[in-house]
Amino acid sequence: MQYIENIPLRGFTDGKGEFSQVDANDPDLQDIDKRLARISGHAASLRRLWQEGTDCDDILVQISAVTSALEQVGKKILQHHVGRCVEEAVQRGDSEGAIKELRKAVERIY
Repeated sequence: MQYIENIPLRGFTDGKGEFSQVDANDPDLQDIDKRLARISGHAASLRRLWQEGTDCDDILVQISAVTSALEQVGKKILQHHVGRCVEEAVQRGDSEGAIKELRKAVERIY
């Protein structure tokens, strides 16, 4: 098991020996991973655009696109959280804990 600062990581290898939290058999998790990769690329380009002296309006359009993409992937992650984590708590009979967890998750994103 791999660790980061003595915290065990749960996840999968990507077939190349690289560790990943994304289950290759779960299309929802793959979709979230692809969205985050796309966002990462766009966000990284913002600094380059700034350094190159790109017109501010063009940079603001890119910032708006990244912000929107983050909001959309946040919704997807929240849906995943509700569908998996909160549902597991309900199945364990911890409906009060599930409601508390759901409220915390919604507060984090909104």
